[in-house]
Amino acid sequence: MDYTRFLEIEKLHFSHEDVAELLKIKKESAAVLCTRYVKKGLLTRLKRDLYVRTETLARLGAMDLFQIANFLQIPSYISLMTALSHYGVTTQVQRGFVESVSIKRTKAFMRGGTAFRYLKVGAALYGGFAKDQGVFIASPEKALIDSIYLATMGRYTLDVASLDLSKLDRKKLDQLVANHPPKTQKSLERIYEETRRSREL
Repeated sequence: MDYTRFLEIEKLHFSHEDVAELLKIKKESAAVLCTRYVKKGLLTRLKRDLYVRTETLARLGAMDLFQIANFLQIPSYISLMTALSHYGVTTQVQRGFVESVSIKRTKAFMRGGTAFRYLKVGAALYGGFAKDQGVFIASPEKALIDSIYLATMGRYTLDVASLDLSKLDRKKLDQLVANHPPKTQKSLERIYEETRRSREL
């Protein structure tokens, strides 16, 4: 079977069923074909029955990578420094990895040179995100709260010096942090106090 037929698939990622429909073959045969092309390096297996062309994966933009991150672990949403970088809240450059929050498990997947990292939070703290351009992503304020919460738990490193807090809504931050542990609330207050002092110097 000629691999060039796979170039006709317009979807970012596709399944055995998509391949079977395109090539007019059985789903089982499509599965065998996909496995063969994965071994040849032409396709990358994202997870069970979900593939992307390897050449496509290498040149994807941020939003496409975010969409893949959403699919790799369901449910999850883009957050932490990845989201803060997307919104221009941090000067920290994000390359080679995408960070998400999930209620399932803390885990990392390496796909096509990109690390997709997931950090688990309790169901009560899972929220503060919306769908933007087909991607579930935290609001800027929730991305910071997630970062602070996980940092206070010793599970994340937050580069406070890189943050531009003027791009965040303090009222929204206070609303979002209200259902978090006192340690998270105090840490948010401390970050704002340190930022205020640095401006006075």
